[in-house]
Amino acid sequence: MASKPPKADPVQDAPHIAEPKHAAAGLPAIGHTLRIAQQQMGVRRTALTLLRVNQKDGFDCPGCAWPEPDHRHAAEFCENGAKAVAEEATLRRVTPEFFAAHPVADLANRSGYWLGQQGRLTHPMYVPEGGTHYEPVSWERAFDIVAEEIAALGSPDEAVFYTSGRTSNEAAFLYQLFARELGTNNLPDCSNMCHESSGSALSETIGIGKGSVLLEDLYQADLIVVAGQNPGTNHPRMLSALEKAKANGAKIISVNPLPEAGLERFKNPQTPQGMLKGASLTDLFLQIRIGGDQALFRLLNKLILETEGAVDEAFVREHTHGYEEFAEAARAADWDGTLTATGLSRQDIEEALAMVLASKRTIVCWAMGLTQHKHSVPTIREVVNFLLLRGNIGRPGAGVCPVRGHSNVQGDRTMGIFERPAPAFLDALEKEFGFAPPREHGFDVVRAIRALRDGEAKVFFAMGGNFVSASPDTEVTEAAMRRARLTVHVSTKLNRSHVVTGARALILPTLGRTERDVQVGPNGKSTEQFVTVEDSMGMVHASRGRLEPASGHLLSEPAIVARLARRVLGENSATPWEEFEKDYATIRDRIARVIPGFEDFNVRVARPGGFTLPHAPRDERRFPTATGKANFTAAPVEHPELPEGRLLLQTLRSHDQYNTTIYGLDDRYRGITNGRRVVLVNPEDARGLGLADGSYVDLVSEWKDGVERRAPGFRVVHYPTARGCAAAYYPETNVLVPLDATADTSNTPASKSVVVRLEQSTTD
Repeated sequence: MASKPPKADPVQDAPHIAEPKHAAAGLPAIGHTLRIAQQQMGVRRTALTLLRVNQKDGFDCPGCAWPEPDHRHAAEFCENGAKAVAEEATLRRVTPEFFAAHPVADLANRSGYWLGQQGRLTHPMYVPEGGTHYEPVSWERAFDIVAEEIAALGSPDEAVFYTSGRTSNEAAFLYQLFARELGTNNLPDCSNMCHESSGSALSETIGIGKGSVLLEDLYQADLIVVAGQNPGTNHPRMLSALEKAKANGAKIISVNPLPEAGLERFKNPQTPQGMLKGASLTDLFLQIRIGGDQALFRLLNKLILETEGAVDEAFVREHTHGYEEFAEAARAADWDGTLTATGLSRQDIEEALAMVLASKRTIVCWAMGLTQHKHSVPTIREVVNFLLLRGNIGRPGAGVCPVRGHSNVQGDRTMGIFERPAPAFLDALEKEFGFAPPREHGFDVVRAIRALRDGEAKVFFAMGGNFVSASPDTEVTEAAMRRARLTVHVSTKLNRSHVVTGARALILPTLGRTERDVQVGPNGKSTEQFVTVEDSMGMVHASRGRLEPASGHLLSEPAIVARLARRVLGENSATPWEEFEKDYATIRDRIARVIPGFEDFNVRVARPGGFTLPHAPRDERRFPTATGKANFTAAPVEHPELPEGRLLLQTLRSHDQYNTTIYGLDDRYRGITNGRRVVLVNPEDARGLGLADGSYVDLVSEWKDGVERRAPGFRVVHYPTARGCAAAYYPETNVLVPLDATADTSNTPASKSVVVRLEQSTTD
């Protein structure tokens, strides 16, 4: 029998601190996985569910987007994937009786952890204007409410349609189709907050905003650089791929302000030897200062240029553009400036260079540590320069590897969830569906918050996710949401966004990945449906849930969008929304005619394991850029400036966390248990600031707008971070990230380089 959710909201600011771990996974991971799963699902349900995760005839993990190997283990999941599945397949329920007992004001004072632990949503719920509680509402009435508010808008551009990365390809395609048929490109998504910088940089330099490697390439690489990424917590199955790469002879360089246990040693729980001994992964750890990555890669590029025979001159000549301008900028890099920006030693960089020059096939992997700075886009362009110099794009065992977060965040973008759609995509939509989609660019996440704040947007509709907790500048974001006429959230579980409401608010409960999706066709026959997802490496495959739905009142995401579109668009739409709801194969037929690479979609996705989308730079060494070649770039080198007495803060996840979903209050690899309000500070920095280990401080961010943002009551933990750098968990620290502090070009919040001062705590 599964345990009941906690009645009390646990204190999170008095953690127990121990020494950080130096190995990830192993027996502790198995024990923790089984304990969490059984608490949520019970013993039998745990066994039946986990054995279907990431299997070819099972369902895609609702956690990260790491791809599956062709030959799969019976337990093809990681600890954090099991937690994600357990929370979705939980036996706990949030019923109308729960909402009757808890006013919205009460729920707004609860932690995100407590809200998430209450269980699965069972009924559509509604807060009327002036109401104090959510109350049950029929689906028909819910759609009427949305239609009423949209009809009252002065323009379709006063509505915002947000998307989380867990939405399926089918739902995402329908969602963007509905928004564009309504008349807006306001389609912000979670990519705006994470890998938008990657997409911007890669689109400009290689012509496609996705990574160029497949899983097999990692196994063939000579050198893998893992920069600004913590696979052990954020995508643990990547550790298995790195272990295999090491066994095949690869070297690994880790570039990170924090030492991370998963990149030190991986104890693979799928093998006896792995459990007992594990594999050492990192050959060279570069403990870089936050934001110094562009300077590091620029100096490496200078040193490659100065090494005779190191540049792949034939590749550069035949396949690239802009080399001379880039080379001139790279040769200007200097050691002193680089050592200041990176905090590294000359020996560190020379050792890295030797490994780079010894490698014929190099891959660079990265995540949020590179993408969430003001200068993130030029940083990633510099990574591309680094790979182009030695011909490391478009051949086996080499390439760019941005590691996406949510399980279908890349697929959402492929399906058209983008506020700045390509003209060719809009042309294809118009040809297929017979309406003229809007051409003006819409709102991304930051611009959507501004529009809500300023009264320019009045309806906010979220397909999944936890927008309020994921967004920057928490107080500004929450005030903006409360200005809306209507907020709507399609969700499986309760979260913070549901209790920060507009004048009216709806929660629409939906099926999860783990659940069977049965639709009744026009002939009255029930047909089990499946959906598809795209992983971080461009593989598209089916996902089939097997559990009975948590409630008989749930609708699938495609059904919700189709019914909403029918109600809002009415007779003005010639799109066969009812047909799409009853048979998802008809959606895939339309996707096949609109989006290149999906030809014969239904046939190809029926094959076990699915299919690989085309990628011109990888497959043909063809670069669909404006120049027709891969573009070298020559941006000035930037790094954050740090005033005296201040630290540079990066926001990060704990190990008991996936994005804004908090599974528990521990971060055992970092030695932190039973609490989240901690700030990790280098012991020498702490002593210089007069901060004892265990003292309590307020974090105060400083930015050019002159407004101070404060996160109170954090316990100081002396921790081996890079000098001048600190780290703390989000969403608790999102309050410190100014809304207007964003990456150039991509407009991604600069959550990894926040200048803060630490003051004696004002809390009791």
